[in-house]
Amino acid sequence: MTAAAAVRPEELPALQKLRQAVEGALDGKQDAVELALVALLARGHLLIEDVPGVGKTTLARALARAVGGEIRRVQFTSDMLPSDVLGVSVFDQRSGEFALRQGPIFANVVLADEINRASPRTQSALLEAMNEGQVSLDGQTIPLPDPFLVIATQNPQDFAGTFPLPESQLDRFLVRIRLGYAPPEVEMRLILEGKLDPVIDVPTVLDPARLVALQREVDRVALDGALASYLHALILATRSAPTLSLGASTRGAMLLGRAARAQALLRGRTYCIADDIHDLAVPVLAHRVRLASHADGFTPTRDEAEAAVREIVARIPVPL
Repeated sequence: MTAAAAVRPEELPALQKLRQAVEGALDGKQDAVELALVALLARGHLLIEDVPGVGKTTLARALARAVGGEIRRVQFTSDMLPSDVLGVSVFDQRSGEFALRQGPIFANVVLADEINRASPRTQSALLEAMNEGQVSLDGQTIPLPDPFLVIATQNPQDFAGTFPLPESQLDRFLVRIRLGYAPPEVEMRLILEGKLDPVIDVPTVLDPARLVALQREVDRVALDGALASYLHALILATRSAPTLSLGASTRGAMLLGRAARAQALLRGRTYCIADDIHDLAVPVLAHRVRLASHADGFTPTRDEAEAAVREIVARIPVPL
């Protein structure tokens, strides 16, 4: 339990303030907010699949405001080029040299809106940034701001003119979530208040440097051998399940462990329990597996992938 003892208890109240600040802008969506914060603390990235108007941009802006970070929004379209995201070198006639004009990727929180509307070439421009926290331009390797979070969105109902994200791109996202509609009582209150921008009331409770320190605390959360074996059993089960043609990768296993540590810290613990792995298995693994093809030729849906992972989680014994 050495790793658990290394976590500084004084950091835990700051996480609760962060949670409360973001939840204030997305009332009734506590589960989605928690998963977004797990991705942020674990230095991962977030993919939101949902219809327009349910709070995707609000979530991104609330996160950025609460941690005092810079946010930039990119509306992806089919004619967008990698340079529109990363930046481009422009010739400066006064100096006689090329100068880098940084793209919107150089921010603490990047909202990649409707990411599947961009071409595969432009989508791939995000791979290095999301995996290594840097971009390569004109022979230079340029680090991105720290902390760095990509929140990408896509509409699961509209596929006209879209390019599905390949496995290599999906694997860069720590969790995939849906926000869903707000509870009826929350919608009614929003209608009565008539306030279209709840983010203006979100307080700044951290600064980027403090957030980086909290992200380092995740590495100190204890994950014992029994829980590691349980996690590994889940991963192995995805590779042998008859409903899946592709199971979770080693990277998926490592990221599930890191997400479990982040959730434990967010919930005020310096150690993981089985619930941390159990609760996160579907949002962390479902987009990393591929279902076996249907006999009738229809493409398996997201719900079917989540159901397959959920069935695996249900039959793997939880350590006592």
